Amino acid sequence: MLCRLASAGRSSAKLIAPLGCLVSRQKHTLPDLPYDYGALEPHINAEIMQLHHSKHHATYVNNLNVTEEKYKEALAKGDVTAQVSLQPALKFNGGGHINHTIFWTNLSPNGGGEPKGELMEAIKRDFGSFANFKEKLTAVSVGVQGSGWGWLGYNKEQGRLQIAACANQDPLQGTTGLIPLLGIDVWEHAYYLQYKNVRPDYLKAIWNVINWENVSSRYAACKK
Repeated sequence: MLCRLASAGRSSAKLIAPLGCLVSRQKHTLPDLPYDYGALEPHINAEIMQLHHSKHHATYVNNLNVTEEKYKEALAKGDVTAQVSLQPALKFNGGGHINHTIFWTNLSPNGGGEPKGELMEAIKRDFGSFANFKEKLTAVSVGVQGSGWGWLGYNKEQGRLQIAACANQDPLQGTTGLIPLLGIDVWEHAYYLQYKNVRPDYLKAIWNVINWENVSSRYAACKK
């Protein structure tokens, strides 16, 4: 949305327009899942999906809206100290919202198998084989200390795929510059009710529901 000022000088517009955009923005909302909570069973059960989506993701959305309201007030007051103090909450809750919004679309009851076309060719080019790629992303995801994410991203500057891990809810692109294609949530709330503390079992199962059509679409989009 383009923010405009009806009667202000050019210099004033430059200062006020960003605040006007923030004031007029709509609040973030919890996206609907493109499938039922139980659609990914037996690999991820309905109870996990319901709690993960309707409770955890919803909390990130709510806290992000609250934080942005506080940030808007700090901007209006010119309170730089308050703006700085709110940055961790923006990063955590904003990242949580970004990451989960991608995650839900990366999964599908009709998923699994292997990707096709350009994505598969890129995986073979950058990792040697699909099996090597799968092994490396699994290992990186297993190795996340505490809570975080394993990612397949696209390095636009180098024109290649890259695997990375992010702690907590750090968003991939905002912290590494990589464009997110496939994210694997390894917070315990993503698997504990079904897999207890055995993260490798969860990671073995999740490959059965990866939505390669979605990942391929993301890859095609980021190359344009």
